[in-house]
Amino acid sequence: MSHSTVPRSRAEAKTTGKTPQAPGGAGREPRRRGGKLGLGIRFRRDRTLILMTLPALLLLLVFNYVPILGNVVAFQDYDPYLSDNGFVAVFQSPWIGFEQFQRVFEDSAFWHAVQNTFVLFFLQLVLFFPVPILLALLINSVVRPRVRAVAQAIMYLPHFFSWVLVVTVFQQVFGGAGIIAQTLREHGHTGFDIMTDPGIFKYLVTAQMVWKDAGWGIIVFLAALASVSPDLYEAAAMDGAGRWRRMWHITLPALRPVIALLLVLRVGDALTVGFEQLLLQRQAVGPDAAEVLDTYVWWNGIRNQDFSYAAAAGLIKGVVGLTLVLVANKVAHLMGEQGVYRK
Repeated sequence: MSHSTVPRSRAEAKTTGKTPQAPGGAGREPRRRGGKLGLGIRFRRDRTLILMTLPALLLLLVFNYVPILGNVVAFQDYDPYLSDNGFVAVFQSPWIGFEQFQRVFEDSAFWHAVQNTFVLFFLQLVLFFPVPILLALLINSVVRPRVRAVAQAIMYLPHFFSWVLVVTVFQQVFGGAGIIAQTLREHGHTGFDIMTDPGIFKYLVTAQMVWKDAGWGIIVFLAALASVSPDLYEAAAMDGAGRWRRMWHITLPALRPVIALLLVLRVGDALTVGFEQLLLQRQAVGPDAAEVLDTYVWWNGIRNQDFSYAAAAGLIKGVVGLTLVLVANKVAHLMGEQGVYRK
């Protein structure tokens, strides 16, 4: 074996700046195209993560993207009885263009449902959206971990209750035969029935949503607060900042990106204010108070079997929701936040 072989390879490595490679290319670096890894290399690197996400992607495709094809009936006079198979009936139904959309825009009941939807959305945005933030700040201020865990568990436990159970609980407490009304009658006072009062129904619905889902919403904000370094609070305390100033200058700026993201998503979901919750109580207060776009589409599409008309109304709702997401995300970018996606 020649002793000049090793020094020569090392000298070549020093002069050329390249690492000596083993025979057969075992030490060869991955090929890059334009400074980026190739598709095959990235797939082999991330194949485990890709396989883990395949079930979720399949569910998303089957239940969210495939039904989009059904919007074609909004441009038809769809009749499911033209064929024994409802899917085949789509191809046999006559095309009528935008006639269903014209019917929707000329229907006063549709605009009344839109009005109720936006009223409930603004109420929930003002009265419901800040509650998880306040609860997260409250729990985060608790020093003892066991007390914090118990309080968080109690707060988000109602999230696992169905809307049937939630409405039943409110009926047993605030209904005409509820605990409060019976107690007032026993002491000589006049009882009341909040559950059948159309005037305060929108506040009742908001209160039900706060009780059910506010505790669950704090999880996201607590996760954001957990990423804040304790050194920031210690440095601020050493500089003389009190609890409120530390919250204003450290805690709230840490929550700002999460608040902006959830606010954008909430605005995009403005036309969806609770289908099951409102449908369960629609008969008690009447359609004037409880009719929103979701119940309006269900009532016309399922109960009245006017599928094309309901599909047109649902398509309008989807387009408006997408527009609201894009506008809200643009506002978030102007405020310096990332929003749903980057610029």
